[in-house]
Amino acid sequence: MSGLENPRRRQLLQTSVVAGGLAASGALLSVRCLAANRAAINMQLGWVPGGNQVGEVVARRLGYYEQEGIDFRIQAGGPNIDGVAIVASGRGEVGQISSSPSVMLAVSEGLPVKCFAVGLQQHPYAFFSLKKTPIRSPQDMIGKRIGIQATGLVLLKALMVRHRIAENQVNIVPIGADMTPLLSGRVDAVTGWQTNVSALKALGADRVDLSLWDSGVRLYALPYYAHTSTLRNHPEVLQRFLRATARGWLYANKNRDQAVDLLLKDYPSLNRVDERASIDSLMGYAFNKDSGTQGWGTMDPAVWQEQISLYAQLGQFRARPPKLEDVMTLDILQATKSSRLMV
Repeated sequence: MSGLENPRRRQLLQTSVVAGGLAASGALLSVRCLAANRAAINMQLGWVPGGNQVGEVVARRLGYYEQEGIDFRIQAGGPNIDGVAIVASGRGEVGQISSSPSVMLAVSEGLPVKCFAVGLQQHPYAFFSLKKTPIRSPQDMIGKRIGIQATGLVLLKALMVRHRIAENQVNIVPIGADMTPLLSGRVDAVTGWQTNVSALKALGADRVDLSLWDSGVRLYALPYYAHTSTLRNHPEVLQRFLRATARGWLYANKNRDQAVDLLLKDYPSLNRVDERASIDSLMGYAFNKDSGTQGWGTMDPAVWQEQISLYAQLGQFRARPPKLEDVMTLDILQATKSSRLMV
């Protein structure tokens, strides 16, 4: 999974939303049109489902959604599927995307979506180097060759702005998603998610990590978002969804072996050894001191405002920067706090 969804898709979104305007009313009606006290939630992803959905898989397999009256389905994304456009046009009740900036960029383009919770308290995006040429701090990047995917370029630039590193001080090398350029010596660092155990195995014990979050670029990962009409007209449905989802993540955190077993029942092509190692890393990002006091899924408006201000500084908004209250809401979190706390 890359740092951000392809930003070129953003220019297609407004057209998609207009074309899907009538579909929006139909999708929102689906929240109301099941049997009494029941609702449909289609969670649209921006990628092919896998280990990042372990909490939802556990919640569905253990009947938590059923107990909340939710008919829950995960809808796969992929390279040619724009999940934000689907939710913004009303063809999905809830969406999840890899990184929080994708939500605020969509909102800045006038799309009617808003984040109401986040799956991971810190983004696991990092720069990976080897001990022979370690990059342990942003200043270590000066004079180095940094391999980067197109979708992650803005994250590198954000880090450089934070640490006042000029672009001509770093050799930026466009690469793909694998670790080969680092292992072959073509670059001094590559990027990826620290939770992607299967990809990182190739680097072995010589791996050196530089976390984006620890470098001062604080983003959220796996944000949950919904159409603003759903948030306005059906908050109780989103509350039920979030209660069940939180229970799934809390259970998965305490019962990791069983959680991986349930995950493989839904996605048998996954490698159990890799997923068992990955869940340990994943839960370290899903649960921290903030989730300990505020519950799984919590988020801080100050972190969101940091992102908006930083992306405005980088010139990432083609339109005006969005307002904080248009990007995120704490309403669903506040209504479900007791259900999201670890017990």
